[in-house]
Amino acid sequence: MDLPSIDHLLTTTHSVRKRLDLEQPVEPSVIQACLQLAIHAPTGSNRQSYHFVVVTDPDKRAAIAGYYRQSWTDYIAVQDQEVAAAGVEGKRLEAIQRVRGSAQYLADNMHRVPVLIIPCYQGRVENDGPAAQAGLYGSIVPAAWSLILALRSRGLGASWTTLHLVYEREVAAVLGIPAQVTQVALLPVAYFTGEDFKPTERIPARARTYWDTWGQRR
Repeated sequence: MDLPSIDHLLTTTHSVRKRLDLEQPVEPSVIQACLQLAIHAPTGSNRQSYHFVVVTDPDKRAAIAGYYRQSWTDYIAVQDQEVAAAGVEGKRLEAIQRVRGSAQYLADNMHRVPVLIIPCYQGRVENDGPAAQAGLYGSIVPAAWSLILALRSRGLGASWTTLHLVYEREVAAVLGIPAQVTQVALLPVAYFTGEDFKPTERIPARARTYWDTWGQRR
């Protein structure tokens, strides 16, 4: 394996919002090829009960974007109150504002993103226990992330979003998704602008890794 290329892909694949090319069309064949790669990810009991709804119709994209925008508006109002109450300032506040600006741009332009993909899984687990919930999401999230990696390797960016799930039923009505199918995320997909991405800044894994007992570091 070409480890440098793989490592670069893994460290530079992150949410793309402002650098999505809202004008360049995305070929259906590219989306389908990436989905074919994505389904090789692990899935519980090899049931392969995943589904992917690819939305390119302008009216349907606009309807979904409207629900997403309303959910974002409600979410950010609560976040503003929490940030003010916590007295956040300095670099932490700057980081929050930077991410917020990027997310706001996506909310304002979601309807213009050429492709929206909604990964789904057969069944409902919101009223079941942790094991059932982990089993369902663990059977679709790996494939959805593999999809994002496949897209990234072909010059397309995406962002993992879930705010539309506040209006999951309404979005299901727009797309004809059956009631017994769980929507897991909403991926806005487009070619990205610019040449490449820098590795993401993260808290070192060592700081969040425990060995044998919670809180015990090596």
